[in-house]
Amino acid sequence: QVQLAESGGGLVQAGGSLRLSCAASGRTVRTYAMGWFRQGPGKEREFVAAISRSGARTNYADAVKGRFTISKDNAKNTVYLQMNSLKPEDTAVYYCAARTSTPTDSSISYYVRGGSYDTWGQGTQVTVSS
Repeated sequence: QVQLAESGGGLVQAGGSLRLSCAASGRTVRTYAMGWFRQGPGKEREFVAAISRSGARTNYADAVKGRFTISKDNAKNTVYLQMNSLKPEDTAVYYCAARTSTPTDSSISYYVRGGSYDTWGQGTQVTVSS
């Protein structure tokens, strides 16, 4: 079974940057795509970004495109989310997610849905002050 642990959240002023990390661990670390989701206060969970197993393909929500960058280090079993030009509306708990079972669809667009993942982290709080 794979476990995910997020880190890197915190309080930052608008316009600032943060980098989130998500480390995967377990007896056999095998993940297909990985992604980031977020849930702001009073809001539903929403897709932020996804990255394919090789790292060659990525996908972003329109709200973060051009400001956030997802990347991964397969040797460290870690996925990152570099967040620049942060806005107060980016305030949320950010969750890392992984697909560990064989997917039915290999397209990166498949991973915008939370249901496409089978493993989730506990979340890390990001607060952006105005």
